[in-house]
Amino acid sequence: MIRKVSGVVLAAGAAFAVGGIALERHEPINALWIVTAAICVYLLGYRFYAAWIAARVLCVDGSRATPAERLSNGRDFVPTHRWIAFGHHFAAIAGPGPLVGPTLAAQFGYLPGTLWILVGAVLGGCVQDMTILLLSTRRDGRSLGQMARDELGPLGGFAALTGTLAIMVILIAVLGLVIVNAMKHSPWGTSTVFATIPVAILVGIYLRFLRPGRVLEASLLGVALVLLAVLGGGWVDHREGIRDWFDYGALPLAGFVIVYGWTAAILPVWLLLAPRDYLSTFLKLGTVMLLAVAIVLTHPQIRMPAITQFIDGSGPLFGGKLFPFVFITIACGAISGFHSLVASGTTPKLISNEADVRLIGYGSMALESFVAIMAMIAATLLDPGVYFAINTAAGVVGATPEAAVQTISGWGFPVTADQMNRLAQAMGERTLFARTGGAPSLAVGMASIFGGTFGRGLLAVWYHFAIMFEAVFILTTLDAGTRVGRFMLQDLLGQAWKPLGRTSWYPSALIASTLVVAAWGYYLYVGVIDPNGGVNILWPLFGISNQMLAGIALSVATGILVKSGKVRYALVTLTPLAWLALITTTAAWQKITSPDIRIGFFAAANDLAARLAAGTLPAERAAVAPQLIFNQRLDGWLTMLFTALLWLVILDMLRVCARRLRGGPVAQTSEAPYQVRRLTGVPEGSSP
Repeated sequence: MIRKVSGVVLAAGAAFAVGGIALERHEPINALWIVTAAICVYLLGYRFYAAWIAARVLCVDGSRATPAERLSNGRDFVPTHRWIAFGHHFAAIAGPGPLVGPTLAAQFGYLPGTLWILVGAVLGGCVQDMTILLLSTRRDGRSLGQMARDELGPLGGFAALTGTLAIMVILIAVLGLVIVNAMKHSPWGTSTVFATIPVAILVGIYLRFLRPGRVLEASLLGVALVLLAVLGGGWVDHREGIRDWFDYGALPLAGFVIVYGWTAAILPVWLLLAPRDYLSTFLKLGTVMLLAVAIVLTHPQIRMPAITQFIDGSGPLFGGKLFPFVFITIACGAISGFHSLVASGTTPKLISNEADVRLIGYGSMALESFVAIMAMIAATLLDPGVYFAINTAAGVVGATPEAAVQTISGWGFPVTADQMNRLAQAMGERTLFARTGGAPSLAVGMASIFGGTFGRGLLAVWYHFAIMFEAVFILTTLDAGTRVGRFMLQDLLGQAWKPLGRTSWYPSALIASTLVVAAWGYYLYVGVIDPNGGVNILWPLFGISNQMLAGIALSVATGILVKSGKVRYALVTLTPLAWLALITTTAAWQKITSPDIRIGFFAAANDLAARLAAGTLPAERAAVAPQLIFNQRLDGWLTMLFTALLWLVILDMLRVCARRLRGGPVAQTSEAPYQVRRLTGVPEGSSP
């Protein structure tokens, strides 16, 4: 009875709050409406929809031994406490998407992005993450590409494996670019990020050798040291002689990110990756919860209109109409294909109880979606004029502050140069004009929320704390993604020579890690040298490829459900798959064929080539123009390739499903035979 009453209360609260968000047009809306709607929707989804999927669709069985138990080797397969596995998974999936995507999409207004985050997460993203996690756990922790090959056949499997690996390179490059932009000339953020690495190694050694199984002790030690690193970063930032040691430009930081990604991919998972992700989760969750509390206490007003005039495709941050580009810009936070790689990469090798997939899969994604809601609030509570002044490139609004404020005010969003100067001084920055990429404006929004709650005299401290938070937030996704990419490439190389497919064989790990890091490192370098900050080149491809990857994952899940005789439940994955196929194909078509240089990859490349030939480019831009032209065209060809691979997997899945429904022969399931779980808890000596 209590469960039914709680369900009715949650449903009524969600309906009331979502209705308030969607119907209010004429007055500024209170941010509490959005927070209330989000919490009610997530709790409803987790309590009822996720429970139903786990019980009826996936048939989760807590008595079944997981690969972490059966294949435990102390390096990649390690039975891990459920909360440490949750922390690792959340830290690994929660990258730049839920922070940057909503911030950029706010140019359409707060309403479209907010509704997509809520609906997309509960019905799509959370379902994908939990489903792929369970299917991989049942198949000895196989990667998404391996499952596609085993369950669909060689054609669909090759397309899925090739597509996921290529897409992974783009995704990790964008992660690295956002990290570099966040840490660039930020001694506080850089010193803190550097400090978290030895702290994670210490915690890993503590749990592995000094105090095996003492998770609480290690957590308290690690959290204390991470907080000390955060405070130490503030101390470093205010010491002129020392702050120069951590004040780096983009290229040196890109080198650090590349070396770190390679190192994290080859070291044992218990030594660096899992403990660092676990500890970073405390910082992530603590900051997000603090934001939520601050919003409840101050109930700020959302200043951005519900819908702006830029839904017609004329937006200054990026070109493209509301459909399909709001669904591409906000990937992580609603549904993200990258999550399927983590859910079929590191996490299924750590889970010690199959019953935990609901908490780790659905719960982690719901929490990440809440992060996206916080990012949307932080971006839209700024004055719209300030928001556009920070996020719009100088080439769009003008190179001088006077020209920029005149252009932006002409759009109907008044802002003054004096207002921007005072804001920059309060944040401890020289200027906030044209700080594109989403991260700086998000930091300003977070600082405004914290300053309104805990004192506006500390705005500069909160601003630099937010910059550091963004860098730490994203780096955990990069290291896990690189390791997953290593697993995928090893699987592909194993087709040529079987020893290269052994994930725990060090020569194979070194070769695969080097190749993966070299691939995404190149794209990171291209983004770093781009005069526009790289986001304009990489983010559209990031969004399209990420959603296409989700389409591949949902295709594999749908095929497995149909093969398992669960046709009536296939709509659980088929419905979000159909939506993703529609929006990604539409977006890809526009990015390939549009003559608008703000949308089309080839149009932008041809325009830049023409200006280079005419000699009208500034000397600095002309020096890198050939490489930018090459990469714009490469983006166009990659978009065509990814679209073809997505539809190849979808059609192969439909072929397998049709044959199964007609009673014809299909590939035998690759699910591991049932073995009784013998672990009564995480065994002594296991570690994160």
